[in-house]
Amino acid sequence: MIVEMRTYTVKPLRTADFLHLYERAALPLQIKYLGHLIGFFVTEVGPLNQVVHLWGFDSLAERESRRKRMEADPGWAPYRDALKELDVIVMQETKMLKSVPFSPL
Repeated sequence: MIVEMRTYTVKPLRTADFLHLYERAALPLQIKYLGHLIGFFVTEVGPLNQVVHLWGFDSLAERESRRKRMEADPGWAPYRDALKELDVIVMQETKMLKSVPFSPL
């Protein structure tokens, strides 16, 4: 299994704004196209104002194919436009994690 770990750092006091938009406009499409949501988190200790989500894929090729289909959906562009207008993202980091043989996932 490949796990995509995506971390968004948002402007202070704007995490709730980001999560509200995401839950309403992006999450339904991502669940439809990406499939396996492992978890969605906010930081409590360490670097604050971060939103972290984990998605599982069988391979990098599967991830690429699923993301292409999602991005082609007519509902995706309005979400991206709304996110840009909300202007809360400071930084985005994406890591691809590969499971080791003894991992429970």
